[in-house]
Amino acid sequence: MILRTTARFLAAAALSLGLLAGCATTGDEGTSAAEQAIADAKAANAEVAALGYEWRDTAKLIEDAEKALADGNDELALELANKALAQAEAAKAQALAEKEKFLDKTSGDELAASMAADEAVADDSYTVMGGDNLWNISGKSAIYSDPYQWPLIYKANRSQIKDPDLIFPGQTFDIDRNASSAEIDAAIDHARTRGAWSVGDAEQSDLDYLAR
Repeated sequence: MILRTTARFLAAAALSLGLLAGCATTGDEGTSAAEQAIADAKAANAEVAALGYEWRDTAKLIEDAEKALADGNDELALELANKALAQAEAAKAQALAEKEKFLDKTSGDELAASMAADEAVADDSYTVMGGDNLWNISGKSAIYSDPYQWPLIYKANRSQIKDPDLIFPGQTFDIDRNASSAEIDAAIDHARTRGAWSVGDAEQSDLDYLAR
């Protein structure tokens, strides 16, 4: 069973909505529509990049839009910038859906089940259950109480985690209890700045993190 499929349908819907609506089509006084659209796309993409959910080609679309604007092709620049903005908005929806999914998993009856699981988990290991991902495992009180430390689990179990976005029920992960403050900081930094990701692929940023 593939885990952490997150908000693919929501993201696709947000992308379609953005494209149909045309996103930014008019600029502020003294600013062309294309220039405003590029500025909006940059701001939105910076926001999702900080969340670690930047899509793979959004930055390239913005770059191409800026080039088209410089070449005097405002129509193409506007089209590319609108597409980049729609991607950024969809990525933000994806990030919010991930957060809501995490919160939902720890509310009501599920919170009680999660707490029971936390109490039962071994100090130095964790067995993956249905619905788990590295983010929510790391956030458990019996693990690190901080979802942004998930790269520590990834690094400690690199031999059985080929893609940190793809884990399976029944896998048993070692939990590093001896990470230094520098290693924890590096893990959190990677989680926050990881960039674009896709299920089934080993992202270069993840490989770079493992190589540290």
